[in-house]
Amino acid sequence: MTSTIGLVGLGLVGEAIAERLLAEQFDVVGFDTEPAKCEHLERMGGKAVDNPAQVAEQTDRVILSLPNTDIVLKVVEGPAGILQAETLPRYIIDTTTGDPDETVALAQRLAEKNIYFLDAPFSGSSLQVRNKDITFMVGGDKTAYKKCTDIFQTLGAEIFYLGASGNGSRAKLASNLILGLNRLALAEGLVFASKLGLDPKAFLELLKVTPAYSAAMDVKGKKMLDGDFTAEGRLRQHHKDVSIILKYSEKLGQELPLSSVHLDVLKKAIEAGDGDLDNSAVIREIERRNRL
Repeated sequence: MTSTIGLVGLGLVGEAIAERLLAEQFDVVGFDTEPAKCEHLERMGGKAVDNPAQVAEQTDRVILSLPNTDIVLKVVEGPAGILQAETLPRYIIDTTTGDPDETVALAQRLAEKNIYFLDAPFSGSSLQVRNKDITFMVGGDKTAYKKCTDIFQTLGAEIFYLGASGNGSRAKLASNLILGLNRLALAEGLVFASKLGLDPKAFLELLKVTPAYSAAMDVKGKKMLDGDFTAEGRLRQHHKDVSIILKYSEKLGQELPLSSVHLDVLKKAIEAGDGDLDNSAVIREIERRNRL
């Protein structure tokens, strides 16, 4: 198995993935539609190429770090996409939080070309990728998963193999439902504490040792209080995730009242210009609604 890893998508998360792989002595060949990101990969010690097909031609394992399923399909099956490569890769690892049904359909189409497709989203931000503090949720062929275990172990603190194709994506949606609501509850609680006259920083430290604790307090609490919304995971990306969650809840006949409210909060935050900020910026929308 080659030590060269392909990487398509060099945004916040893709860049962090490249850093981790390079630090562990993998060779990285990558592509992004933004030339500046390709140039940055070269400065880090990786190799940038002109399109996804050229990535695929230089390795048998390709990681996708992309915003949504539509872009995944374009990268894999579109012009100059992976399937246009003269030599096709053996494994594609998709870390995108995407649509499970479309993921399964793509995996089936690729299987006909002897390509294994693993849906492998993870829980964690770009900073947590750099710190090797993420949890992978992997669906797809078990033998293919084992062939890529070295990649997962290089990037993640925990790896859960969940069986059939699409199960990684399904688990990520359910996980993100809870994670996003934890962030929103933290934002709302911090604003409420402030309006009650409490010191928000002292209150946050108190929360961390009570049954109200969630990991969102460690990852996002200080950012919320400091007003540091430098993106580690963009707010608009979580709006996309919650939209998919509600799409599937409707298909399944399950009402998700809290997620419906959450989607409206995220929508209004994007309309206010916060879409490219860190997802902790949800607190800004809570503050706006309370005239703070």
